[in-house]
Amino acid sequence: MKEIVSDRILEIFYRLIKGEVCNRKSLAENYHVSTKTIGRDINRIKNFLAEHKELMNYAEIIYDPKLKSHVLNDNELLKNSEVFAILKVLLGARCFHREDMLSIVQKLEKFTTLQHRDILVNIVGKEMNCYSEVHSDCDSVIENLWQVIKCIEEKRYITVTYLKMDRSEVIRKLRPASIMFSEYYFYLIAYDDKEPEKAKYFRIDRIRYIRENREFFKDDRKYQFNEGMFRKQNQFMFPGDVVKIEFEFTGLSVQAVLDRIPSARVIRKKGRTSVITAEVNYGRGLIMYLLSQGAWIKVLSPQRLIDDMKEEIETMKSLYD
Repeated sequence: MKEIVSDRILEIFYRLIKGEVCNRKSLAENYHVSTKTIGRDINRIKNFLAEHKELMNYAEIIYDPKLKSHVLNDNELLKNSEVFAILKVLLGARCFHREDMLSIVQKLEKFTTLQHRDILVNIVGKEMNCYSEVHSDCDSVIENLWQVIKCIEEKRYITVTYLKMDRSEVIRKLRPASIMFSEYYFYLIAYDDKEPEKAKYFRIDRIRYIRENREFFKDDRKYQFNEGMFRKQNQFMFPGDVVKIEFEFTGLSVQAVLDRIPSARVIRKKGRTSVITAEVNYGRGLIMYLLSQGAWIKVLSPQRLIDDMKEEIETMKSLYD
């Protein structure tokens, strides 16, 4: 930029990069020059951007008629709306420690333009003030995530100290395969030597300590993990065999069920009753979800799922007898 310029042009250029709007009249008054001079300055910046497209990520200066000002249009940078959407998702997930979440919020806020930053800070700030993280047994979920991700990439064995659901502590040597996120928690999908072909799930926030072993594993096909297929068939983060289920749904929103179970599809419909089929991992999580829909769902198959549902309902009923 130095090849084209005065300090004034550099200052205007940096303002644009920071996301400020540049109004010719205001700039002219600020620098005590004419609006024509400011216009020439902006044109010189435009020429610089055109001559260095790849260097500047194809950014360009455009005139915004609503703002009556020039702004930098850079598709490589996050938009205000995108930053807001990301922050709302992260705040809703509640998966990070408060200190980590606050740091992320402050960093992402810098991607917003100055004229919209106050709006975002005000809206997100209110939610951040009431932010309540889910309980975690590790020092930092983010640091655990990054350590595991590096070991997956390096194909390195890890040994973890882990708290089970009953709060008992175990130590496991694992072959890490993937990281997944579901309903407030990150999960490590891994294999151990006791059952080398059976994927097991470990909540990242329950891993108290990770030791990176010197031992590496080979990229064996039988250990390759398909995240896309896993996400489609397992929405409840409980291990189990893949089974085909069929059930009737009489609730208000069929779409909510289809969204919750990606493999689900409606095969018949009569009035308010929709018959839905899906391929899912059979486990405790599936039963808990189906029961959460109350009388809106009636399982049709397989028989073992019907029996498990009946048994659970009877157990629940006995609590109130």
